[in-house]
Amino acid sequence: MSVAWGSIWFMTQMNKDWAIAKLKAFLVTARVTYVPDAPNTVGFWGYKFDQPKAEVQAAAQIVEQILDRVLPVWRTAEWEEAARQPMWRHREAAHRAIALLEAEQELQENLGSGAPQLDASTLHPWVWGSVQGLWGSGHFREAVGAAARAVNAQAQAKLERRDASEAKLLSDAFSTNAPVAGHPRLRLSANDGGDTFRNRHDGAGNYARGVYAAIRNPIAHEEDEELQENEALEQLAAFSILARWIDTATVEKAG
Repeated sequence: MSVAWGSIWFMTQMNKDWAIAKLKAFLVTARVTYVPDAPNTVGFWGYKFDQPKAEVQAAAQIVEQILDRVLPVWRTAEWEEAARQPMWRHREAAHRAIALLEAEQELQENLGSGAPQLDASTLHPWVWGSVQGLWGSGHFREAVGAAARAVNAQAQAKLERRDASEAKLLSDAFSTNAPVAGHPRLRLSANDGGDTFRNRHDGAGNYARGVYAAIRNPIAHEEDEELQENEALEQLAAFSILARWIDTATVEKAG
């Protein structure tokens, strides 16, 4: 996986320490020395490698592959040229790549990965509105449990039922069967007899059973084990999906 900042890409699978070591070794191998004008000449100054050119070229073969991954723009970037210095671009790129690799962790912590972030305040009000106090005090497991209870209470109120709750209530409510007395249905779309209607409501019923069986029930029986914040947030999001379906559904009653 690659993480990008502008035109810079960090390859998260790269052995960073190895790459830095290779780049630094190359800078030593490719070191140049200034050669002044010969006596009685002007304008013939320049630079030469300290090490044999063949040795520098061999090292460059490895470094070029590292640079292509760490700093893909290095071959064409508009950098100020170091006049008459052989492989000046290689050395410039190596210095820049070392700095980027060494600062990768700091950049990720401060600039972020670029991945979208879940904002709890955008969760359905039935969910986030019921847990803010618990969340702020670090009671993440209890917050998820409170969200599950809030969604259930809202569903009971909308369906005007107190004889069933949670998975049983919602499985029945999302049933594709016609409503009967005491068993109103939640409809996410009109029943046109097609597969989409059937799949959507079967899926919603199965989803409701899943979140209450796999999330709500363990929470109720494992009170001594606190959730990590990110895990709890994911579970809140799961109940938020269910809450939106219930909230936006129409109620279809018998008769």
